[in-house]
Amino acid sequence: MKTQDKLTALEDYLNLNYPITFHPENEGGYTVMIQDLERCIFEGETVEEAMKNILSAKQPWLETAWKHGDFIPLPSHFILDN
Repeated sequence: MKTQDKLTALEDYLNLNYPITFHPENEGGYTVMIQDLERCIFEGETVEEAMKNILSAKQPWLETAWKHGDFIPLPSHFILDN
């Protein structure tokens, strides 16, 4: 297996499963983030709402980065077969 640091189509990135981290807040609710996608952070009152929100945020994050030619990292520990 070889590692690769760039895919060739936006759809490839959209279909990747990035690790998601949940942080319970003292006031209630959750902050949730995709650490591999810088500043891709959202909130939700419940775990389910937070998950829905971060997954909804992932697509526009990737689309914007793709449109502007920004570097899009692969998920942590991701290896592609060539």
